[in-house]
Formats: sequence, structure tokens, C-alpha cells
Amino acid sequence: MDVIRKIIQILGELLITAGIVLLLFVAWELWWTNVEADAKQSEAVKSFAQELSGPVEPAPAPADYGPPVVSAAPGYGQTIGIMYIPRFGPGYTRPIIEGTGSDVLDTLGLGHYGSTSMPGAVGNFAVAGHRQTHGAVLDSIHTLVPGDKVYVQTKEGYYTYVFRNNQIVLPSQTDVLLPVPTQPKATPTESFLTMTSCNPRFGSQERIIAYSILDSWQPSSAGPPSEIAAQVAQAQGKG
Repeated sequence: MDVIRKIIQILGELLITAGIVLLLFVAWELWWTNVEADAKQSEAVKSFAQELSGPVEPAPAPADYGPPVVSAAPGYGQTIGIMYIPRFGPGYTRPIIEGTGSDVLDTLGLGHYGSTSMPGAVGNFAVAGHRQTHGAVLDSIHTLVPGDKVYVQTKEGYYTYVFRNNQIVLPSQTDVLLPVPTQPKATPTESFLTMTSCNPRFGSQERIIAYSILDSWQPSSAGPPSEIAAQVAQAQGKG
């Protein structure tokens, strides 16, 4: 009996230890990875914003600035721009990085699919981001409603996209990244923004896709859209 009691005691201690290790792993995955990623993303935003020119006061009035100016894609791991989504809160200011490898998505936030268009270009500008860990940059993707604005700032200027709809697909459905999402034979005439993330929030069995369409653009010299002017100023250290 003493031997059996001892074995049960040892097994109990092992289970308790395993439970503690599991809890620590969950805490690391859901909390600490976000802390680390937030710090790196804030640094990426600050570094990129310091290189930007143009006023931070809102543009005085809507104007026609002609066709959007489109930047060339930077090298892998380099910053394309900054994304602002008011629906996600007044502090949502995230860097957009070239590439979608784990070294980008696990630390730097939104990753640009290199096979897709750049901001403002006709076609599909597509990005990916985590939902619950590593900065949780798209945690609130399911809260978007039609008409919400999504702003992308690059060195060229500001691109305003308007959210249309979302879609739940299997991870194998990569046609969401086509120039006209899900339409392999279509020739694009509009500029799309496609954001992809895991679904459900604490799983990865599916993907949630958010589609937006370019509504307008303005050069850096015109100043930012009024809705994000305060965030732009803060990012550039002028707010």
C-alpha cells in the first residue's frame, strides 16, 4: 500500500507541475508575446514615421489629387507604411511590413503578401496578421461594419479604404489573394485591400477575410485625413 500511495503522490505532483507549466505557456502565448510584439511594432512605427514629410494638420478640404501614386515594394522585412483603423480604437496604429513569414508576423505585425499589389494600385493589396497572439493586430477584425474606414499611410501619402464585407474560408482557399479576390478570370479595375487572419479567435481551423475598396487618396503634402490626424501627429512625435 505504501508503494501505491507513493506512486499516486508522485503522479499527482507530476500532474500539478504539468498544469503549472501549461498555465505558464498559455500566459506567455496570450500575454507576453503581445507585450514583446507591441514594443517592436511601436518602434517600427516610430522609425518609419520619422522619415515621413508633410504636415500633420488635417487636409483643409477634400480634393481630387489624380490617380494614386504607388510606391515600389521594399525588401523583405522592410516597412511599407502604417495602418490606422478607427473601429479598432483611437490608439490603433500598426506597421505594415513586407513579407508574411513567421519572423514578420510574430514580431512586426501586419505582413504584406509579396505576390499582391501595393497600396493604391489597381488590384489586391493583401495583408495578414495574428488575431490573439504576437501583438493581436487583427483581433477585432470581426467588428468591422460596412462603411468603416481603413487608412494606409506610406511615404507617398494616405490611402482611404472603405470596408465592404468579410468572409470565412478554409486555409487552403488562397484565391482571396487574387487581383480580384476569389475571381480567377477577372481583370481588376478597382483597388482592393484584403486583410486575412485566423478564425475562430482562439483557433486556426479557418481564415476570416475582410475586404475593403479604395475610396480616395491624398499626397503627404496635403496632410492626413482628419479622422486620423491626431494619430499621425503622435506617430511623428508632433502630437
